Amino acid sequence: MRIMLFLAVLTVLVSCGADGEPVRPTASTTISGGSGGVSVAQNIRLDRGPVSLILGLGT
Repeated sequence: MRIMLFLAVLTVLVSCGADGEPVRPTASTTISGGSGGVSVAQNIRLDRGPVSLILGLGT
């Protein structure tokens, strides 16, 4: 739950665009299951010109 709150706050802060146009983040979630159980991975990506910032979380 804390991770989801952190990601929401981070997304709002990053996408506000204080020095220019807002930068819209791209988010993806992957859920997979197997004999070891269920795993969830989440990625948030921000692109601004030639620079990309990727934050990935998963189990």
